[in-house]
Amino acid sequence: MAGSAGTPGTPRVLRAMNDRAALDLLLAHGPLSRTRIGKLTGLSKPTASQLLARLEAAGLVLATGTSEGRPGPNAQLYAVNPVAAHAAGLDVTPERILAAVADVTGRTVGEYELPTPGRRPAQPVVRQVTDALDGAVKEAGLARDDVHRLVIGTPGAFDPNTGRLRYASHLPGWHSPSLLDELAAALPMPVEYENDVNLVAIAEQRLGAARGHEDFVLLWNEGGLGAALVLGGRLHRGWTGGAGEVGFLPVPGAPLVRQVTKANSGGYQELAGSQALPKLARELGVQPIPAGSSTEVAAALVEQAATRDEGPHRRLLETYATGLATGLASLVSVLDPELVVLSGSSLTAGGEPLRALVQAELEELAASRPRLVVGDVHEHPVLRGALESALAATRDEVFDTSR
Repeated sequence: MAGSAGTPGTPRVLRAMNDRAALDLLLAHGPLSRTRIGKLTGLSKPTASQLLARLEAAGLVLATGTSEGRPGPNAQLYAVNPVAAHAAGLDVTPERILAAVADVTGRTVGEYELPTPGRRPAQPVVRQVTDALDGAVKEAGLARDDVHRLVIGTPGAFDPNTGRLRYASHLPGWHSPSLLDELAAALPMPVEYENDVNLVAIAEQRLGAARGHEDFVLLWNEGGLGAALVLGGRLHRGWTGGAGEVGFLPVPGAPLVRQVTKANSGGYQELAGSQALPKLARELGVQPIPAGSSTEVAAALVEQAATRDEGPHRRLLETYATGLATGLASLVSVLDPELVVLSGSSLTAGGEPLRALVQAELEELAASRPRLVVGDVHEHPVLRGALESALAATRDEVFDTSR
């Protein structure tokens, strides 16, 4: 007797595998004809027709029109049904929560920004999260129950052993030991929590500069200095979720910072973090010093230095590159990654001039020599990574036709 319906190799499982392959092709290529799907999957025309009929009946694909401009009769085109499922992501900082909802194809259909200024939150965190999510859901013309999954990105990481947020003392209201239970009770969909820099790495691996790479480090410098470590294609989070909290790393050239979690800083942060750039610029005689928030000022200084590339501006860029390479040398010596992606506004603002300087310095400071690239995902990369993470799990659930 043949195995059960869930046994690999049985007709139901094989159909499900073919269904998923076709859906992934439609996501990657956009609308395709039955013939094209058959060729790309290796299925016969009758089998491809049955597959498409099955997916159409399940509400997973739609007939979207016909091909034109080719010899012979026009062929019916099929595409993934965008409203088959929706997923949401949140990007949390001390200043605001940015929320977005995407349909199953990955297209953002609703966004909302909830300001959260001040050391003490005006509303409890659960209220902030639900208000931000509801704002994006409303913008998308949906209801909260229409969202299949939510991924929340925060600085630091929730310790999997205690459920408490660590490495982010600057995020007010998020440190209650009961917070995750309260959020689970308030939200109707599965919720996952991920470090913000890890989400940027997911965005770069799926959509940007790290596509096709299984081993890479992403260095992030914006509000804080951090890293994401992708080893063998998987994020390495560490025992407490703190892998990649490199801002705490002791480095030459910076005073030894003690009680780093209380200070919420460390040697690498003090040497090369965004907040170090205005002081360095003043010491080197850079004029003018731009106005704005500390993050905006840092990015503007780096962009200005990369553009002018002479005098004190050149010295600022060179000193900053040396500081960045000093911490990176420790990372690449331990991990030996194939690639290092530079991301966050205080790195991407420097473009190719800064990348080249860091690459040259790193080649003198480290024995292994990974290639450095500037990240490609510039618009809300944390939020994009949250959506990509939520969509991956949602597709696995919704596209599983073996059940």
